[in-house]
Amino acid sequence: MISSMFNAAVYNPLYNGLVSIVGVLPSHDVGIAIVILTIIVRIVLFPLAKRAIVTQQKMKKIAPELEALKEKYKNNREQQGKAMFALYKENDVHPFASFGLILIQLPILFALYWIFALGGLPEINLARLYAFVPHPEGVNMEFIGLVNMAGKSFILAILAGVTQIIYTRLSMGPRKKSAATGRLQVSPQPASSFSGDMARGFDLQMRYVLPIMVGGFAYVVPSAAALYWVTSNTAMIAQELLMGRRFRE
Repeated sequence: MISSMFNAAVYNPLYNGLVSIVGVLPSHDVGIAIVILTIIVRIVLFPLAKRAIVTQQKMKKIAPELEALKEKYKNNREQQGKAMFALYKENDVHPFASFGLILIQLPILFALYWIFALGGLPEINLARLYAFVPHPEGVNMEFIGLVNMAGKSFILAILAGVTQIIYTRLSMGPRKKSAATGRLQVSPQPASSFSGDMARGFDLQMRYVLPIMVGGFAYVVPSAAALYWVTSNTAMIAQELLMGRRFRE
């Protein structure tokens, strides 16, 4: 059941879109087709990405109020939760918008992995094609003649990690030092608070652990998935810059 839904909603549309783009390219370059397909996906996801960016900005703005509520209701978890959600509603904040954007991308990565790892390309599976989708006679798996999309690429893995670092830096902003302790922190909350420690731990994981994980994942999967990740990160970096984000505030 889940497999059928995944194929119908994610795998088949991506596969048909990729084959269609490969077919219209003079070089039938699968790598270029992936870049084009990724840009199309980013355009489709832009409203959700914009919502996630706006949410991050609003969350940063109301951080002092959130910390005050946590301190005020530290002995009453139920009341604390109600007060926090009331604050979110008052400021039109959707705290899970960023997670939704990440969750939507995971099925796309899995689909690209299966397309190249389980026989979707270079041999075209005609059974997967929609009736209106033409298919090319041949497929060029060498991205601009340099990288085999079915193999592994150390360079693309490094680029995936680096672009993830840059995107995280832009989306989360630079780390700041606490005036009291001199330690780096992510918001103006007390350095000794439990929530502050949790926030710092999450911040460190997002800034340093996640890029390493992305780079490692990009190396063990086919280069096609790594190229998608690099292109997607680059597009999100451009979105952040176009929406006014900077390396320094």
